[in-house]
Amino acid sequence: MQLEDLLIKNTIAARLLLSTREEIIQKAGELLVEADMVEPRYIQAMKRVLDELGPYCVIAPGIALLHARPEDGVKQACLSLITLQYPVKFGHSTNDPVDIVFTLGAKDKQGHIEALAELAGYLSKEKFLQMIRACENSQALQKAIFDYIKSRK
Repeated sequence: MQLEDLLIKNTIAARLLLSTREEIIQKAGELLVEADMVEPRYIQAMKRVLDELGPYCVIAPGIALLHARPEDGVKQACLSLITLQYPVKFGHSTNDPVDIVFTLGAKDKQGHIEALAELAGYLSKEKFLQMIRACENSQALQKAIFDYIKSRK
């Protein structure tokens, strides 16, 4: 499974005005629920995981990757992306504050690994991160992401 297989256009949103990590998880999860990719209970599971494990999801400076277990309500493998108008602290000692949030819904432990490896490669490129952060609205972000992925194929 490739990154473009996981990303869903209507679950990509730019410059959201959210002020807490709980609001971020709620909105990111709602995008996947509205796309019928996860059940509503997946949102609560992501909040519970963050409460139990701490800010493990802040994977790089300014970047979070939210998720819960497949059995917590994933209907179909998916990935959403939101950018924040203002960075929010998640409680990570070195990678806070966060302004780019991906939310993963995995159907199993293996099917999404290739897509996540592809995403990790993109996240290591400053040009990619600058492009994401520069998008002023959701339509521009959606276009930029898919154009970027296509240009790398």
